[in-house]
Amino acid sequence: MLIHNDNEPCTSKFLQSSNETAFVTRRKFTLEAALAILAGCVITITDACGGSDSTTGPSPTPTDITGTVSANHGHSAIVTAAQITAASAIVLNIQGTAAHNHTLSLSQSDLQTLKNRQPVSRDSSSDVSASSGLHLHTVTFTPA
Repeated sequence: MLIHNDNEPCTSKFLQSSNETAFVTRRKFTLEAALAILAGCVITITDACGGSDSTTGPSPTPTDITGTVSANHGHSAIVTAAQITAASAIVLNIQGTAAHNHTLSLSQSDLQTLKNRQPVSRDSSSDVSASSGLHLHTVTFTPA
């Protein structure tokens, strides 16, 4: 303990503050609680003076898209959400349950179109089958 010039004991400010109990007033508590709640809020400001009516939000997450195969006899064409998101050109094997195979090429542009929820139609490779001879199929992908 320290002795002051007037022979009165005195403690340092550090010791005083550590011995005191911290009280929070109702007003201070209410203010801090309101600020904590508002800290988690997002405030959106809109143009009320005749600006553009359209809003641009994030693109919806792509989902797998099953293509419709023309003159189908067992073929199946599916573009996965991962392929759409990666946006690299791909070649699909569309054999499905058919006795022969066809391939289908989709470009980066085609995948971007699908990502933008627009339909894409492409012709498959021309291949020979015992029942249909040399033929191809048109595959149409229509995002939901």
